[in-house]
Parts: sequence; structure tokens; C-alpha cells
Amino acid sequence: VKRGDIDLQVQGTGELRASHSIMLTAPAVGGDALELTHLVRNGQAVKKGDIVFEFDPSEQHYKLEQNQSELLQAEQEIVKAKADAAVLAAEDAVTMLKDRYNVRRAELDVQKNELLSKIDADKNDLALGQAKRVLEEEEKDIESHKASGQAATYLAQEKLNKAKLGMAQAQQNLDKMRVTSTMDGLVSIQKNQNASGGIYFTGMSLPDFHEGDQVQPGSAILEVVDPQGLDLTAKLSEQDRGNVVAGQPVDVVFDALHGQVFHGTVKSVGGMSQRQFFSSNTNGNFDVSIQLANGDPRLRSGFTAQIVFHGGVKKNVLYLPRQALFLKDGKRIAYVKSGDGYEQREVKIQSQNESRAAVEGLQEGSRVALIDPTAPRKNTGSSATQGSMEGKP
Repeated sequence: VKRGDIDLQVQGTGELRASHSIMLTAPAVGGDALELTHLVRNGQAVKKGDIVFEFDPSEQHYKLEQNQSELLQAEQEIVKAKADAAVLAAEDAVTMLKDRYNVRRAELDVQKNELLSKIDADKNDLALGQAKRVLEEEEKDIESHKASGQAATYLAQEKLNKAKLGMAQAQQNLDKMRVTSTMDGLVSIQKNQNASGGIYFTGMSLPDFHEGDQVQPGSAILEVVDPQGLDLTAKLSEQDRGNVVAGQPVDVVFDALHGQVFHGTVKSVGGMSQRQFFSSNTNGNFDVSIQLANGDPRLRSGFTAQIVFHGGVKKNVLYLPRQALFLKDGKRIAYVKSGDGYEQREVKIQSQNESRAAVEGLQEGSRVALIDPTAPRKNTGSSATQGSMEGKP
């Protein structure tokens, strides 16, 4: 145990993330894959409204022309249905006039029955009844013809409406073949996961999208990132959490820009420990957000960095190696040399860095064990057996 100064510097790794960005995707249109015919360069600066990528519009043009043809056909069918209905109505009017005339003539003949023989009178009655039945049937036929004509016109109108909707949809899809940026920023081309034939696993190397690729509707093509809104995030272990506070200065070296040191400050430190399942690290981590002091056009979202947190210096404190601290029954203890053995002492940790810990409860110059002397040992040979017999840790 020594007395001196402890540098509370903490080292960690981080990743640059965009606080403001948009992801642009291939339009969700029905049909086969879309062919990418134009794509801006990776890292290119774009303005709001600039075209960033385009697709081959041939299929959408074909669908638009097909619906236009169906629209014209439906219009002609409506004209024909109305004309047929008008012709049939004129024919029904003539037939109706003839049938009414026949009824009226039969009625006049019946009025002469008193002057005729019984047989001729019966004939006149039968003729009148037949004329009336024909008139009634014609009236029913006229109503049926009207309903049939209206139905034909209605079907043609529905076909027209369907063609109009198809044209509108085809025109919208045609407009979607050109995708524009909705904000100013830098372009980050995404990986083409379809390049491997739909087979993808973690760690697999995939190419970026490029012109000529076949793209499935809805696939993410590129991200537009605000270069002024990049945040650096890092994760700190539970042991280092106490040495990092908001406003603390940091030095950053990006792996992609090796040799250049960036400066910044800690913006926020997470108040809750996070653990990941299926991770070899059993300790929790705290999220730390860092604000860079100055921007650089070379910085890109996804860059990894080595970070040094400057936590100041604790002066004139008692410290010992962190390896000499053990956790027993929920307490931090150290094994202090006493005679031929070691005595267990509870200590209070004031602060610590990666290698040292400032503590209370020990005396300067005390010798402490770096391994737990009470832990069982494995016999690996005669020398280990001899050491065990001597009672030395």
C-alpha cells in the first residue's frame, strides 16, 4: 500500500452515430425487382430535393399505357351501351304503340258484339284478351330492357373507374421511380443483402448498392446523414462509471483517421446499467454520449474510435493495485500480510482507475496479497505439494 497521486483517466471505445438522419428505400410497388439505373456516390453532399437514385421505369410505363388503353375501351363501351339502350328503347316505343293500337281496335270490335253472332262475339272477346296480354308482356319487357341497359352502362362505368384508378396508381409508381432527398446531408450507401442470393449471416461481407443492381421493393438503399449532428457514443463498465461525469473533457482518435486527435466533452452518462444476453461480459455497461468540439467533413456515421476520458488526479491518497481487492459477502476486502499468514481487512474504495484503487482502512507500507490466500489450490506437482505443506499462499 502506497501513498501518492492517482490519475483517474479512463479509456474506452465508441462509435459515431447520426442524431439526425433519414433512410431512403426503394418504392413499395407491386411487381418484380426494380433495376437501379442511377445512384449518387457514397459520401456525396446532397441538398433537399436532389435526386439521389432512380429505377428503370419501363414496367411502370407499360402499366400506365395498359390502363390508358383499358380506359379508352371502357369509354367506348359506355357509348355503345347507351346507344344500344337508346335503340332498344325506340324499338320498344314502336312496339308499345302497336300493341296499344291492337288493344284499342279489339275493344271497338267487342262493342259490336250485340250485333254479331255468339261465335263472332266470343272471337272478339278472345282477341281483346290476347291483345291485352301482349301489351302487358311488352310493358314488362320494356322494364327489363331498361334494367339491362342500365346494368350494361353501370358495368362499363365501373370498368372506366377501375381504369382511372389503375392509371393514377401507375402514374404514382412512375413518379416514385425517382427518389429525392428530404434533407441536406451526406450520403451513406447501404449494403446490398440481396447480393448473396438472400442468404445472410452475421459477419458476412456484403457489397454496397451500385447501379445495375436488382432491388426488391422496400429495400433500404442509402441514408442521408446530417454532418453537423453526429454524436459519439461509448459504453463504460461499472467500475469506470464513477470516474466519468458530464462536462468532462475527452480525447478521441478515430480508427479511420488514425493520427488525428479530436477533442470533446461528455454530454451525458447513463444512469442505468445494461446487460446483454449471450455476452461473455457478465458486468453491466453504462451508455455515455460525447459531444465533439468541432466537426470534420471526413467523419461518417459508423466510424469507431478510441476514447480517453480525463477524470482529473486524486492527490495524496493511499492506493493499492485493483488486483488486491476481493469481494466477500458483499464487502470489499484486502488480505494484509500479518506474520506468516494474511489477515482479512475491509476497505472503502474512494476512487479507482484501470490499475489502481484509492482506499481507506489500510496503512501505508502494508503488504497485500494479489491472489486470494483462502482459495483452494490445485496440486500440479511436487513443488506445489511442498508449497502447500509449508503453508505459503
